[in-house]
Amino acid sequence: MKILEHRALRGPNYYSRYLTIFMRLDIEDLEDRPSDTIPGIVERLQELIPTIHDHRCSVGRPGGFLERVRRGTWAGHVVEHVSIEFQNMIGFSVGYGKTVDSYEPGIYNVCYRYRDEACGLAAGREAVDFVRRLFDGDEIDMEAIITRLKEVRDAHMLGPSTAAIVNAAKARDIPYQRLSDESSYIQLGHGHLQQRFQATVTWGTSLIGYGIADDKNWTKQILGDAGIPVPQGQICYSFEEALEAAYWIGYPVATKPLVGNHGRGVSTDINDDAALREGYDAAYHRHETVVVEKYVKGEDHRLLVVDGKLIAAARRRPAHVTGDGESTLQELIDTENQDPRRGVGHENLLTQIHVDEQTHRLIAQQEFTLNSVIPDGHIVWLKSTANLSTGGTATDVTDDVHPEVHYAAERIARLIGLDIIGIDLLAETMSKPLDEQSAGVVEVNAGPGFRMHTSPTHGQGRDVGKHVVDMLFPDPANNGRIPITAITGTNGKTTTARLISHILRQSGRKTGLACTGTIEIDNHVVMRGDYSGPHAASTVLKEPTVEHAVLEVARGGIMRRGLGFDECEVGVLLNIASDHLGERDIHTLDELARCKTVVIDAVRQGGTAVINADDERCLEGAQWARGDIIYFTMDPESRPVRQHVREHGVAYTVKDDHIVMRQGHVEAKVIHVADAPITFEGHARFNVANALAAAAAAHGLGLTAADIQMGLQTFHPTPGQNPGRTNLIDADGVKVLIDYGHNVPALEALDTLVSNLSAHRRICVASAPGNRRDEDIYALGGQIAKMHDMLFVCETHPRGRELGEAAGLVKSGADAEGSCQSEIVMSEEDAVERALDEAKEGDLLVLLVDDLEGATHKVKSRSFRTATLSGG
Repeated sequence: MKILEHRALRGPNYYSRYLTIFMRLDIEDLEDRPSDTIPGIVERLQELIPTIHDHRCSVGRPGGFLERVRRGTWAGHVVEHVSIEFQNMIGFSVGYGKTVDSYEPGIYNVCYRYRDEACGLAAGREAVDFVRRLFDGDEIDMEAIITRLKEVRDAHMLGPSTAAIVNAAKARDIPYQRLSDESSYIQLGHGHLQQRFQATVTWGTSLIGYGIADDKNWTKQILGDAGIPVPQGQICYSFEEALEAAYWIGYPVATKPLVGNHGRGVSTDINDDAALREGYDAAYHRHETVVVEKYVKGEDHRLLVVDGKLIAAARRRPAHVTGDGESTLQELIDTENQDPRRGVGHENLLTQIHVDEQTHRLIAQQEFTLNSVIPDGHIVWLKSTANLSTGGTATDVTDDVHPEVHYAAERIARLIGLDIIGIDLLAETMSKPLDEQSAGVVEVNAGPGFRMHTSPTHGQGRDVGKHVVDMLFPDPANNGRIPITAITGTNGKTTTARLISHILRQSGRKTGLACTGTIEIDNHVVMRGDYSGPHAASTVLKEPTVEHAVLEVARGGIMRRGLGFDECEVGVLLNIASDHLGERDIHTLDELARCKTVVIDAVRQGGTAVINADDERCLEGAQWARGDIIYFTMDPESRPVRQHVREHGVAYTVKDDHIVMRQGHVEAKVIHVADAPITFEGHARFNVANALAAAAAAHGLGLTAADIQMGLQTFHPTPGQNPGRTNLIDADGVKVLIDYGHNVPALEALDTLVSNLSAHRRICVASAPGNRRDEDIYALGGQIAKMHDMLFVCETHPRGRELGEAAGLVKSGADAEGSCQSEIVMSEEDAVERALDEAKEGDLLVLLVDDLEGATHKVKSRSFRTATLSGG
């Protein structure tokens, strides 16, 4: 088998509303070997993956998938289910999958849900190899497969602290996105409502507080001056100074690096000069400045304070084993590491115990070696610090904290100035005030780990992530989401997106726009290019000032990567027409329609789907719409719209040359069509429809009729406001219309405007992308010829064709009409120059070009004045 394509779809997509892995799979010779031809395949599959019995498949009951395998199914379908179960086996609960055949024999589109992208992709690759071996009867090493997948999981999964915050955010329906694949840098929410954090450090974490926590001596000075008990200590820059400090303080002492974390380089209960030498060297290895301080006898406790409130406390004990009178110390350690709760890194509740230099020193102090048989009941300490990351254990003691200790912890957080702080306290117990026992704060931590609180070894787990999220989003009604308006269709997407964005800006909203042409933040262009896909959506939603996001959504982005967001406030479906057919298994208009309806299917509950009631497939697509529906139509007598209005639905239409809103018995005029400049006094009917769609979307966003009217009145079809979309310029007596129309429906819509612009001759420059079907490119040439007297054909994107092939098809289509003189000029720049040289005063030059900015510059260099927008 061969994987032809394999990628993660990040958001609602053609196949599912969920995060989905897409695999285009060629099963090669297995097309002739369905599962029922493979002896014993069901038994072997169930033996290797026993939990696959739970898969119901289309049968609808446990064991249903295995029944399908027994009756006969294709290898691609088996890959789907194995991919799902491999993810379940490494801790990611997923269940959805779908496998459909393509238009090519032996090639299948395999889709399955994922939670972690890297693990989902890795599970698919492993599943393909597994199924190939399964069908061929080869050996399969399941242990090796799961080990490899766990390695991917551990390399990419969120740590327990980050995951605790993310899970708490998801519980409040706050969206999140990982801002780096290799770190725990996370954004919660969108736009101006967002909050960011890394591990347990937030945007609000004080830099000074972080610096204090990182400097143990500075910490002790601040706390000691405030009356908080801290161990007496001294900063040392050499071993000789450390020795003097130990004599001055008096043994036992502890050594630690001045700057450090996770207990690295810390040694405790040092009682002689030789042990001091070892402790000093261990600390110096971490930082050149070493702290020597009085060792405080007592249990190690961690107090967690979030937003000034103590929310959890844990007693920690260093890694240790208890003797049984028979086993050696090494055997006891090995047995302890076999505890299923212990894993590598943060994968489990506990961490494997690693024998290192510190371990050897400690066991030597206890007069043991790894080969010693440990007496029954005797505890051997293996680490000097109680960090979970070195194999320690934790017991929740939150409910045991004395009110005075509670107050002291919250006071420490205020003194250091951290929004999230972990306080390491040595004390006999948490149930007595600190001044009534041997106690001392040994350090504080910025960015403390949460694992000991969320999943303690003993006692009740605490939902500490919820407290962090409540601090970042104190208003329970705020889920961090800004309104997203998503616009799709075959034609008119960019103009409608820009118009909606303009209406929002005119009404005072700070808007982020992503469309074919630019990404704009509050009317400032920050990127140029084709930004109609999920990456552009992510860019806008990450912008900290954006209050509303307006996103153009193209077919290609939906098929390649999904929407890039989970839901939108308003989804706009403009039209469905022939374009890009034959790509990515979209061969029919019905399939294209289903692709486009992903946008209205992603509307949130209580949101709005804006649908073109004049397009039969859009109207049929309303079955997928979520939220309320607003129809727009050029036909005020449209039967389905009238029925919708009678049922108190909202519709926007045109009546008596006015854009009007209808609902129930109410009909309100919004604006005279001629007062909306992009309509060219109604001659550009396609832009009348775009204006209706934009008005309906603005209505769905809660804008007033006055806001909508102002926005429509002030949006002009100029290179400044709507570059490359029906821009009309007067270039020294020659009218030049610049547009991006590259398919027959777009040109049919443009024809009405072109025919209403008076001209001696109509001259056109056009090209066709090579990735369209032959018949589509040929038909494009024919449509252009119907509208013009002269055509200069260029070629900008061969896209897999021989150079000149697409241009030849356009010219052939134009010549077949017989009424248009055509010529091929391969370079678009040269073709524009030729057309400008050919055009005479009184002519109309229509430039259907890709380099809109370059063409506009060429025209303006010959222009003395801008044409009126009346169309006359």
